Amino acid sequence: MAINVDQSEATATMRTVSRRILPFLFLLYVVNYIDRANIGFAALEMNKELGLSSQAFGLAAGLFFWGYFLFEVPSNLALARFGARRWIARILVSWGILATVMAFTHSATQLYVLRFLLGVAEAGFFPGIVVYLTYWFRKKEVATATALFLTAIPASYVLAAPLSALIMDHVDWFGLSGWRWMFILEGAPAVLLGIACYFVLTEKPTDAKWLTERQRQWLTAELDKEQQANPQARKLSTLKVMADPKVLLLAVIYFVYQAGSLGVGYWLPQIVKEFSSGLGNTAIGFISAIPYVVAAVGMVWWSRRSDRLAERKLHSAIPLALAAVALCAAGFVHSPVLGMSLIAISLTGMYSFKSPFWALPTLFLTRSTAAVAVAVVNSIGNLGGFFGPYAIGWAKGSTGSATGGLLFLGALTAVAFVLTLAIRVGGGGTPPVDSSATSDQAQQTSPVTS
Repeated sequence: MAINVDQSEATATMRTVSRRILPFLFLLYVVNYIDRANIGFAALEMNKELGLSSQAFGLAAGLFFWGYFLFEVPSNLALARFGARRWIARILVSWGILATVMAFTHSATQLYVLRFLLGVAEAGFFPGIVVYLTYWFRKKEVATATALFLTAIPASYVLAAPLSALIMDHVDWFGLSGWRWMFILEGAPAVLLGIACYFVLTEKPTDAKWLTERQRQWLTAELDKEQQANPQARKLSTLKVMADPKVLLLAVIYFVYQAGSLGVGYWLPQIVKEFSSGLGNTAIGFISAIPYVVAAVGMVWWSRRSDRLAERKLHSAIPLALAAVALCAAGFVHSPVLGMSLIAISLTGMYSFKSPFWALPTLFLTRSTAAVAVAVVNSIGNLGGFFGPYAIGWAKGSTGSATGGLLFLGALTAVAFVLTLAIRVGGGGTPPVDSSATSDQAQQTSPVTS
């Protein structure tokens, strides 16, 4: 039954949905990234205590992404079977437990195992959130919703840098080292939020008691109308989506991007320390937060520009070129101020790339296959999160400096820039996979992942 509402009522309904859902999801993702990346700060003390070489630390940081890679698509399929609310809650609780248990590692082998299992536990979280957002937001609102959600990534680094350093410097209860307490105190919130998730999140609009009956009926009808816009659309299997050349190219681009972004992210505290060996953990933490503040501002501005101009390809490519130049330049400077400025520019480019990039699949994939494609691209691409940290670790262990690693990641990012320019999206070329969305609709949809 169609429900007719005026623009003000529709706007009020979507504002209610946004206020109810987005702040909580933002909080979940902040905690997710803190637990994923805090090993970079732990390394300031952990490497010495566990006797880890630079190569061993790079391996430990990157093994997370092998677990993520192997279980990403199965996790997304499980979400569809068990429901987003239950599955997201499960993910949070399991990763929170493993993140906390990392405090009790006493060898490199134990750390390797736990980092791999942490990736297994977290697999499917962000693609699951992307799918969940499509349960609540129409195509013209998804872009805004995901852009706001995406700011949790730099926000998590801004919060984690000083918080992790302060814990390490000032918490040593019961004879445990500060880095161990950092894992405990930053891992526990995920368990609590996982339990809360089951009660706070609502599966679909039809279950939302916090909306009026009229609002529930209108929003459900709007979402159903979009789903049924083209009944001729085909649903492709996971294997067919994985075999699509454009999907594979997107995966390669994302692989290279992740190598650069997470390579810098995991090693940033040690890069800062290399610039000035006299800095303490707290000072390193606060200084490490600065590039992410700059990156967050740049990312939001660039994403809005991409939406305003309805242009995705160049808005994906240009930030990669900027990041490549800045990373290479950072490898040659010795001034702490200039070095951190270049790191800030490189991270701004890295994060500005994300939102326009995840709009690219919607130019040749439709909603019926986008969820699987996003999971495929994310799972393959996230292996770059293993490659990048390990590459810097290898370079640092071989040369005594991270310079070689930065130059290598800069070169890889330049390759990603060229590949992004080469990809053909929209109009002409290979027929699109499922053509259930018009170009206008495709430009309005922006699934984002991590």
